Amino acid sequence: MSLPHAILTALLEKPSSGLELTRRFDKSIGYFWSATHQQIYRELGKLEADGLIRALASEQPARGQKKRYEVLPAGRAELARWSAASQDPKPHRDTLLLRLRAAAVVGTEGIAADLRRHLDLHTRQLAEYQEIEKRDFPPGKDGPEDRLRHLVLRAGIDLETFWTQWLTHALAEFAELPGAESQSR
Repeated sequence: MSLPHAILTALLEKPSSGLELTRRFDKSIGYFWSATHQQIYRELGKLEADGLIRALASEQPARGQKKRYEVLPAGRAELARWSAASQDPKPHRDTLLLRLRAAAVVGTEGIAADLRRHLDLHTRQLAEYQEIEKRDFPPGKDGPEDRLRHLVLRAGIDLETFWTQWLTHALAEFAELPGAESQSR
């Protein structure tokens, strides 16, 4: 049920059209809660039908004009209820870790190359998060909303730091395995 709450959060930050939401998801919320264009539009329809959001009146009616949405008091109340509720963490599922476990019994063909690829991806994501931190959270920008947004970004930075360190360790460990010479290329 988190996608509707992600949309309510984004709309409370700024009333937007579906297209604008999709673009904003790609630049912020999408780093930790992804959604396709179709999923966002489907949820907008449900949220509107449930009376949690409404389309803003257009200044100039025109056919095919983008609907912009805002959150209604019932939507704000639902988001407040949801954000205050306790939720247990979800078990972590990661295909790479499962593949490593499988490699222990069927062989390590292709694993080293994929570990290097994952390291490259996580290194690039870490650099992107660090750039966002420099750009969006300079010293002195410490209002309550900024601090909470920065805390979310720090989670991303810390996770990517973990993955880059773990993958570096995994590659070093992998290099010491018997037959690793032929697998390391």
